Amino acid sequence: MAATTRRSAGILLHRQRDGAIEVLLGHMGGPFWSRKDEHAWSIFKGEHGEDEEPLAAALRELGEETGLPAPTAAPLPLGEVKQSGGKRVTAWAIAGDADPQEIVSNTFTMEWPPRSGQQAAFPEIDRAEWFDLETARTKLVKAQAAFLDRLAEALRGT
Repeated sequence: MAATTRRSAGILLHRQRDGAIEVLLGHMGGPFWSRKDEHAWSIFKGEHGEDEEPLAAALRELGEETGLPAPTAAPLPLGEVKQSGGKRVTAWAIAGDADPQEIVSNTFTMEWPPRSGQQAAFPEIDRAEWFDLETARTKLVKAQAAFLDRLAEALRGT
């Protein structure tokens, strides 16, 4: 029996500042990512099942990982990428603005320290920040950088 492909859906929030495109990214929470910066950031995303519409899942995850309401601008489809672990991520870009200091993420629990038998809670996103596209490329998980190219291309065409 074949394994089910894990699917996530997410939102790439973007804005224009001084003629440049900026994107809001979240730094992944938890002990594995705590001391990493390069390629340790992500769009706001989460897994969804076959029964959930991907855009609805993406908007839900944006709310869960930021504590902010979804922007009212129309979502721009950015397609899908396959991450190194095999997960497929579908994303939409939405124009909007947010203060990274106001972001409050939901949490997850895991055994920590390892093999201790103790559970600890960590935020899914431990901080957020606006980045220009060039900087974002060095921050994002490698496969998600394709979303930056697609966003820039779509915005050039508008």
